[in-house]
Amino acid sequence: MVEFALPKNSTISSGKTWPKPEGATETREYHIYRWSPDDNQNPRIDTYYVNTADCGPMILDGLIWIKNHIDPTLTFRRSCREGVCGSCAMNIDGQNTLACTCAASDVASGPITIRPLPHQPVVKDLVPDLTNFYAQYASIEPWLHTTTATPQKEWRQSIEERRELDGLYECILCACCSTSCPSYWWNSDRFLGPAALLAADRWVKDSRDEATGERLDNLEDPFRLYRCHTIMNCTKACPKGLNPSKAIADLKRKLVERQV
Repeated sequence: MVEFALPKNSTISSGKTWPKPEGATETREYHIYRWSPDDNQNPRIDTYYVNTADCGPMILDGLIWIKNHIDPTLTFRRSCREGVCGSCAMNIDGQNTLACTCAASDVASGPITIRPLPHQPVVKDLVPDLTNFYAQYASIEPWLHTTTATPQKEWRQSIEERRELDGLYECILCACCSTSCPSYWWNSDRFLGPAALLAADRWVKDSRDEATGERLDNLEDPFRLYRCHTIMNCTKACPKGLNPSKAIADLKRKLVERQV
């Protein structure tokens, strides 16, 4: 289940169907969400046909092919094309994921439907406004807090201590998890969401950090942490295979343990 934030008083209408590319023997149909703040029109779904013999295997390859060969006005984010930067996160066939790591063959036969990440303001077409998402990440202060003197070489950490961070530091801030969470849809002004809370747990568990108490104090709030109801949409959506639900549960347990 996903929910989309549309411009006020608007509905999604059927849009333009572009002709199949000439000479193409094999094509794949793409249904893509289109909306521009400049044309004063309702959002629409445009239909494109990609020549699969002239295109790479990933959804992002298809989008780039459409932009290069059919419609240069199609707007989306992308950068690394390797599942590292998180730029090309979007909703593909009802699932939040990265267009660069999702193969067209992974989508069931029939049209491939692509929309922006759910329930975020749309800047244009497939580009969501993640201003609030990044602000929430910044609010957990994702850097080492220390009071002791800085060592001459480095802050030391044992192998076991370093392993505590596995499954936490790999987050690429693509926002797939947070935008798949109903609690985040309804309370994104106060609930930090899975991505920010995963990062918060990463710093709470870092043996080099000396502000654990202050970090937990920052999360001791009915909304910032406890709006999570553990439905695990975030874990299912994460394209890196991380488990934000577990990280959130660990934070809740730490808050309880320090009261005992």
